[in-house]
Amino acid sequence: MKKIILFACILIAISSNAQSKDEQIIRKMLADQISFWNKGDIPGFMQGYWENDSLVFIGKNGPTYGYNNTLHNYQKNYPNKDYMGTLNFDIISVQSIEKDHYFVIGKFMLDRKVGNASGHFTLIFKRINGVWKIISDHSS
Repeated sequence: MKKIILFACILIAISSNAQSKDEQIIRKMLADQISFWNKGDIPGFMQGYWENDSLVFIGKNGPTYGYNNTLHNYQKNYPNKDYMGTLNFDIISVQSIEKDHYFVIGKFMLDRKVGNASGHFTLIFKRINGVWKIISDHSS
């Protein structure tokens, strides 16, 4: 019986470490997005997103579908450093919702010359071909 309990504990520990590693990767990706944004590099910021027509971004104007449309909207709405400002995230929660999906809740803060902005976001990450990508972003 002790061997079974020990084996179960080892399996739980291995499973927890795998999730912890995935969470670290996702948190690193979000930190990289901040870095790209603060350099004025929107294409670099977009590396975290799924480059696919099924990507969905939901903002104040409703849903936008597709990577290219999302990129275009970012470039249109943030045409220069005055509009981009300095980005920061407060990550509230990173939760595994199944083996290859994570749900992230956070707050964004933009310190800008044209007026500060802030709000909350929810992200759904999916592991695609071994790489974590944002497949859904709801920012308000």
